[in-house]
Amino acid sequence: MRTVVVGATGSVGTALLRALHEEPRVTSVLGTARRLPDRSAEPYRHAEWVPVDLAAEDGTVVEQLTEQFRGADVVVHLAWLVQPNRERDLLRRTNVEGTRRVAEAVLRAGVPHLVVASSVGAYSPADDDEPRREDWPTEGIPTSHYSVDKAAQERVLDELEAEHPDLAVARMRPSLTFQADAAQSVVRYFLGPLVPVQLLQRGRPPVLPLPAGLRVQAAHAADVADAYRRVIVEGAVGAFNVAADDLLRGADLARIVGHGRLVELPPAVVRAALAAAYDGRLVRADPGWLDMAMTVPVLDTTRIRSELGWAPRHTAAEAIEELLAGMAVGQGVRSAPLRPATPRPAGASVIPLRHRGGVRIPDSMDRTLFGLYLSDHLTGATAGLERMELMTRRYRDTPFHAELAEATEQLRGERELYRDLIDRLGVPMRRHRQVAAWLGEKVGRLKLNGRVVERSPMSAVLEAEVMRSVVVGKIGGWQTLREHAGEIGLDPAQLDELVELDHRQIEMLDRFHAYARERAFRVRPPEGEPPQGQPPER
Repeated sequence: MRTVVVGATGSVGTALLRALHEEPRVTSVLGTARRLPDRSAEPYRHAEWVPVDLAAEDGTVVEQLTEQFRGADVVVHLAWLVQPNRERDLLRRTNVEGTRRVAEAVLRAGVPHLVVASSVGAYSPADDDEPRREDWPTEGIPTSHYSVDKAAQERVLDELEAEHPDLAVARMRPSLTFQADAAQSVVRYFLGPLVPVQLLQRGRPPVLPLPAGLRVQAAHAADVADAYRRVIVEGAVGAFNVAADDLLRGADLARIVGHGRLVELPPAVVRAALAAAYDGRLVRADPGWLDMAMTVPVLDTTRIRSELGWAPRHTAAEAIEELLAGMAVGQGVRSAPLRPATPRPAGASVIPLRHRGGVRIPDSMDRTLFGLYLSDHLTGATAGLERMELMTRRYRDTPFHAELAEATEQLRGERELYRDLIDRLGVPMRRHRQVAAWLGEKVGRLKLNGRVVERSPMSAVLEAEVMRSVVVGKIGGWQTLREHAGEIGLDPAQLDELVELDHRQIEMLDRFHAYARERAFRVRPPEGEPPQGQPPER
């Protein structure tokens, strides 16, 4: 069975790749994502990969997807953009219109089975704890943009089924879904850098303030992935609720998160406080997320249990406890959505909540000079990322587009690593240097390289050479941190991994340079190829 997973780098997508790798009936997996993961890392190395941006406005997305879907037995559509919250047009274009594009490509490619990630958020509000089955209305919660778009996605699927009754369509409607590997993504997408989750390493909060009446239904990502696996291999159709057995209330959450002391607040007060924090850009979750949490129905999971034999292996409490442990250390994996926060403290993976370790500059080191060194590497990473993003856009029609896109996300993660490390060490960020690097990279694009109205084919050669020098500099930075890892409190093994990653980037840039220099100085490009940086005729 050949399976295509659209949006395979998020929390559920990553868990699903693990589940499919262990499923003997699945013979191959093709993963697609807007930003490719580290394809040498688990579990991403077990899939083939192609980059696709569902929100692209160049008119070729459906064609790209159709080619990728040909020969597939099932397409699983997981892609969903959560941030930026404030760009509603982008969110809707990616999430709702993106679903429509996937569905159209499925039809064109003749794929017989489509499995789509819906959500408990698609359901209409419920004012009690009675479990609702899959026939509960899916009109969403009007004040939640996530819920509104999930309901709109359901309408896309309604139209698809009405117009194409021969296509098997399944809709997965899981509860909140957690795992340790998604911990830093939760911080990044919902809390933001100003919320001090690192304090969880030092202990639990003495009290937990929550809106009165809150109840939480959740599931572990591995259990949700197992539900998807069963739907895929059985060719199941229709809607399926997925959730763990336990329904957690305020007192339960207080025992999990803190010391069992709960302070219940009027929901309107909590909403007003969240709205103020969101308007002040102190947190990244808008009040609509709270509205959805307070009013979604409790899920009845009888159907998937009775028809497909699914049962959760984790409780909701266990899933939340694992998430909190991961948040304390910024845990993640090697994909853009799930990337970790910062170098791990020595020997750490998931650290207990009461762990008191951390990174620091010892008295034996010159704090000013070391901080300046880190700031300079952050400046270099900023300029290098800008250049690599440009190369990824320019050379999308070359054989190197996927590898350039992958390297772009690696550079983005490395820049964030430096940013987080500087913040944790408490040394100056020197933002003016990053701004200057950003401006300098933009000015550097104005070099004509002998051409006025079109991009010179020589640019690819020069850009490869510039980026190679940037990566060599990055290696020096990791080697320096590796030299002092024991003193600072970093994990030497992770720094060794970063050095190895950069060596692979150099190898890719060497191959790109060979490709570019072969074509740069010819009067005409090789037969059948467009000039460097120019799109092919379609």
